[in-house]
Amino acid sequence: MADLTRRIGLSLGADLCWPLAFEEILRRLDPVVKRGSDTIRFHVERVTIEPYDLRRATPYDVILDRVTHWYPTTREWIKKAVIMDGSYVLNNPWAIQSMEKQTTYCAMMRLGLPVPDTWMVPPKEYEELQDLQPTLERYAKLFDLGEVGRSLGYPMFMKPYDGGAWKGVSRIETEEQLRDAYEKSGRLLMHLQRSVEGFDFFARCVGVGPQVRIVPYDPSAALHERYQVDDAGLEPEDRTVLEDMTLTINTFFNWDFNSCEALRQGDVWHPIDFANACPDSQVTSLHYHWPWLVKAKIKWALFCAATKRTRSMNLDWQPYYDVVDAQPDLSLEARLEAFGAIARERLQAAEFEAFCEEHLSDLDEVANEYFRSDHARDAIRQKVTALFPEHEIDEFTEHFWSRVQLWRDREGAAAGKE
Repeated sequence: MADLTRRIGLSLGADLCWPLAFEEILRRLDPVVKRGSDTIRFHVERVTIEPYDLRRATPYDVILDRVTHWYPTTREWIKKAVIMDGSYVLNNPWAIQSMEKQTTYCAMMRLGLPVPDTWMVPPKEYEELQDLQPTLERYAKLFDLGEVGRSLGYPMFMKPYDGGAWKGVSRIETEEQLRDAYEKSGRLLMHLQRSVEGFDFFARCVGVGPQVRIVPYDPSAALHERYQVDDAGLEPEDRTVLEDMTLTINTFFNWDFNSCEALRQGDVWHPIDFANACPDSQVTSLHYHWPWLVKAKIKWALFCAATKRTRSMNLDWQPYYDVVDAQPDLSLEARLEAFGAIARERLQAAEFEAFCEEHLSDLDEVANEYFRSDHARDAIRQKVTALFPEHEIDEFTEHFWSRVQLWRDREGAAAGKE
C-alpha cells in the first residue's frame, strides 16, 4: 500500500481565468482516489520556461499544454518529457506541430466526410532562397487564377493552409475579389474553399477527452458574443453526428483537446475548420460555456493522472480506413457511428465515466459553489482587465459574470443535485 501524489503541470501563455478556476476548484475538491492498495492525491502547479538538462527527470505525470504552437523552448521540453519521462500531455506535441489544416482536410476527405471542395494555390510571393529562381523557372507552372475560381465556384473563402486566429481569411464572391485577395496574400500559402451557402446552423464542438460540448456559433458577431447561449433545439440525431465527428477527428490525430466547426446544410453537416488543437478557453469568449470547459479539463486531467493513461506516439489510421474500404456505401451517419466507436474505445470513454462516478461525485457541487464565489469573479475580472479598456472593465466583468450565473442556474445547480 502506497500514498502517491500525481503531479499536474499547467503549461500556459496568456491564459488567466481558467487556470485560476482549475487550481481553486481542485484545491476545494481535494480528491483522493483509491486504486488497488494505493491512495492517490493530486498536486497542480504552473510550468516555467527556463534552461533544462535533457536528462533531468520531469516531475509531472500530466501536462496541460497551451503554448506548444508559439514557444519552441516549451515545445521541445514537452517532447523530452514524453520521450524520456513518460509524461502524458494534452495534446500530443508532434501531432499538433505537423497536422495543419491541409492535412486534416485531406484526411477527413479520405474518410468520406463532406468537407467542402478545397483547392490549394501556390503563394503569390516567395522567400528569397539560393535555389528559388531556378526551381521556379523549371517547375512553377503558370496558371489562370480566374479559371481556378470558376472551377471551384463562387462564393468561396481564401484562408491560410495552416490556419491561425482568422489571419488572412476573406470571403470572395467574384473573380475580381479573388485576384485582389491573392495579390495581397504575400508569402502565405493559401487554400480556396467553396462556401457552404444556405446553412441553417453553425456549430462549434469542443472535445476534451471523450467529453463534447456543442455550441451554436456566430463568427460575424463580436468575439465575446460568438458563442451563443441557446442551441435552438438541436435534435438528438444532430448531436450524435457532431459528437461522433468531433471524437473521430480528435482521435484520428491523437488529440485530447480540440474543436470542430461544422455547418448544417439541409440534413448534412459539413466540417469546415477542425485543426484547432489549442482552442479558446477564456471566459471572455466562452462566457456561459466556460464553467463546462473548466470542469471537463479537471475531470480528464485527474483521470489521466490517476490511471497513468498512456498513448501511442504513432498515429494509427488504419482502423478508420478499414471502415471506409470495407463498406464504401455506408451512409455518413453509419460511418461516423463506426468511427465514433473506435474513438470512444481509444479515449476509454466507459472507464472515464466510471471513474468520474466513483471518484468525482462531489465535483459538480464544488464547482457550482466555486462559480458563485469572489474568487471566480476575480478570475473573470483579471481576464477582462487584460483585454478590455479601463472604462469597460466593470461593464464586461458584470456581463461575463452574469453569463456564468446563468449557467449555474440552468446547468450547475442541476448537475450538483444529480
